[in-house]
Amino acid sequence: MFASMVLAAALFFTVGGIFIKLSEGLTKFWPTLIVFALFVIGAALQTLAMKREDLAVTNLWVVGLESILAFAFGVLLFSESCTPARIAGVALIAGGIVSLRSAY
Repeated sequence: MFASMVLAAALFFTVGGIFIKLSEGLTKFWPTLIVFALFVIGAALQTLAMKREDLAVTNLWVVGLESILAFAFGVLLFSESCTPARIAGVALIAGGIVSLRSAY
């Protein structure tokens, strides 16, 4: 349950980030409206995930997953660069968030 909640929260935040880019500095109405709607849903899901987990673990899982998803979407949707150094950074983030959860 925890993993699905934080993954969903991270996904909503990441897609919200895509709409931030599409809103061109919050100057386009519909993308801006979608940004705020997605961020509210993401925050609600993160809040539910945090119900029985530590603040630090939950927040870092959401932010870590959001970072990984943002990297993947950036590469896939916006043709951003995918260098070995960036892949190594993503691997470090993934390792970090897994180690946080397994430290119990």
